[in-house]
Amino acid sequence: HKLFWALIALCVLLLLSDAFYEKHVVFEFEHWFGFFGLFGFSVSFALVLTARELRKILMRDEDYYDR
Repeated sequence: HKLFWALIALCVLLLLSDAFYEKHVVFEFEHWFGFFGLFGFSVSFALVLTARELRKILMRDEDYYDR
């Protein structure tokens, strides 16, 4: 449990650090508070969901190579 809470604390600290530096951005939405953290989380979550669905399509039977 300690490792989990340490990871949560680290994520919160990194999110709060977003307010203390100047960003040089290209698009206006990159100025939103916590944008890159939320973007990274949502993209990695979408990647996991996509992989779960691809597994159903690409998975072979257990004895596929034994035949």
